[in-house]
Amino acid sequence: MSNEAESVPVMPTLFRNYVSFAGAVLVMASLASILLLFLIELTKTAENPYLGIITYTILPAFLILGLAIIVAGMLLERRRRRRWPESQIAAYPKIDLNNPRQRRIAFSLIGVSFIFICMSAFGSYRAYEYSESVEFCGRTCHAVMKPEYVAFQATSHARIRCVDCHVGSGAQSYARSKLNGARQLYSLAFNKYSKPINTPVLNMRPANETCEKCHWPSKFYGALLKTFDHYGYDEQNSLRQTRMLINVGGGNPDSGPVAGIHWHMNLGNEVSYIATDPHRQVIPWIRVKDRQGTVTEYYDRTRPLSAEQISAGEKRRMDCIDCHNRPAHAYLPPDVAVDQSFAAGRLDPSLPYLKREAIASLNQPYATEDQAVTGIATSLDGFYRTNYGELYGQRGDAVKSAVTEIQRIYRTYFFPEMKTNWETHPNNIGHLYSSGCFRCHDGEHVSNTGKMIPKDCNVCHTVLSDSARPATVLKTLSVQHPVDLGGLADRKCETCHKANQPFKHPVNLGDISMFQCVECHQRKETQTAQK
Repeated sequence: MSNEAESVPVMPTLFRNYVSFAGAVLVMASLASILLLFLIELTKTAENPYLGIITYTILPAFLILGLAIIVAGMLLERRRRRRWPESQIAAYPKIDLNNPRQRRIAFSLIGVSFIFICMSAFGSYRAYEYSESVEFCGRTCHAVMKPEYVAFQATSHARIRCVDCHVGSGAQSYARSKLNGARQLYSLAFNKYSKPINTPVLNMRPANETCEKCHWPSKFYGALLKTFDHYGYDEQNSLRQTRMLINVGGGNPDSGPVAGIHWHMNLGNEVSYIATDPHRQVIPWIRVKDRQGTVTEYYDRTRPLSAEQISAGEKRRMDCIDCHNRPAHAYLPPDVAVDQSFAAGRLDPSLPYLKREAIASLNQPYATEDQAVTGIATSLDGFYRTNYGELYGQRGDAVKSAVTEIQRIYRTYFFPEMKTNWETHPNNIGHLYSSGCFRCHDGEHVSNTGKMIPKDCNVCHTVLSDSARPATVLKTLSVQHPVDLGGLADRKCETCHKANQPFKHPVNLGDISMFQCVECHQRKETQTAQK
């Protein structure tokens, strides 16, 4: 009986089929990649947002897929054997390493398999590296993010990767940033996304996880000297230069006085507010809790909220992003961008009316970027060819250089296809072209006890010199407008200052409209100072 049993052939396992073999190859490649990335994670000192995602989420998914393919191949093989029981089952090849031909084949297969596994592992690492690059986020994956990508490259944060602020490390960050991206993927595929992209980003990582990784929040900064260069719209593109001390201050009493702009930092003071618009530009209610625990609530008396609205309103605790809301994606107003190009020497102020014409060409309602590039060239070239023919003949290269620079400014900060520019994304630093600081410091926010949030300019900055004002007058005045505004002095700067057009005097000045303001107003200021 035993001899009979031993003579019965053993049925080959169901694993012996090409489908299961393919699944086994996928499993081995996944395991090799997981092992390599796991070793990289153990030895890497810096956090890497995508490393854990690929190691513990994406590659295990491929491993499970490989196992599923193995099982599917075995099921198919079992069905085949049941339908055709007499069919031949391929036997494993007999390997005899003493045979030179088989030895070469075996070593070749081992070498190819080793190379394949190594390429899979290192390919996974390279794919992870590319997936967290700025190029991937700004162009390959998120083509709709062109305005953010281009403007980002022109900021001081251009060397920081997108994932450092927008993704972060850990499963929670992954779920928040990537799983929520499924909706964005649908919007992109079916052209459902908004134009422009809405800001602020509601699921943005908090400032203590992003900004404070590089910027030391408890460090006392004191005052910073800054020079503002502003070029006029007159024929000479006249330069007005203002030197200021910006009272940055600090928020930690252990390192310096708690004063200045950084008083708002959440080191000891806690500032919360309610915004009634999605862009956080309208703030009718503010609550301040100082380091002694005293709570003061301020209400905008021009648009007060009811007790029910305050109770139901979303209260946001103020952090860096509430003022520095465009740290890496700033869209400069045309006035500022052109002034910066003048100051950097990329525009020649000796070209008459260059500031005025540059602003006018940037401010046209172009439908596409290509149309804008053509329109800017036609506008500037035509202006100098028509009005300054002799100068154009002598300095045609300077005009062409100016055209190129204005086109660069447009490509960097204006995106008509996405309806994105400085007006759709205001910058809250300062208060010249948008409310900025005046969202709260407008002289209208008062408490129940009559305490008012100050509107005093000297709280934030101190003017050291102003080329538009005589030094003798400047010394006798605090921070004050260079000309007497009369009844307009209590208005916000943005009321008159427009970043896309020359300043228009409230009175028709006739032939003297191109005079410098100080030519008329200086006499009145000097007489006031003498009195």
